[in-house]
Amino acid sequence: MSDTLSFTTDIVNPEWMPDWSVIEVPGSREFFGTGKSVKANTTVDGITVTSALMPTGQGHHFISVSAVLRRKLGKGVGDSVEVVIVR
Repeated sequence: MSDTLSFTTDIVNPEWMPDWSVIEVPGSREFFGTGKSVKANTTVDGITVTSALMPTGQGHHFISVSAVLRRKLGKGVGDSVEVVIVR
């Protein structure tokens, strides 16, 4: 089993939390072996993210994308990002 999860996805305002900007992490429950909050070394477009990955309640995790992080990335909701998570 790999210790790295890499994927490309869009920053979204999900139906289950429409006021937040997030990156949903596909396959995260299987990758981490839990549906609880987890800490991992995470980068988004090469920028380090220090927050924990939180459970969505939908069976996977998400990364919160704050306004500060969106400015650093130069991206907004609907834009594509490269994510690398190392446990």
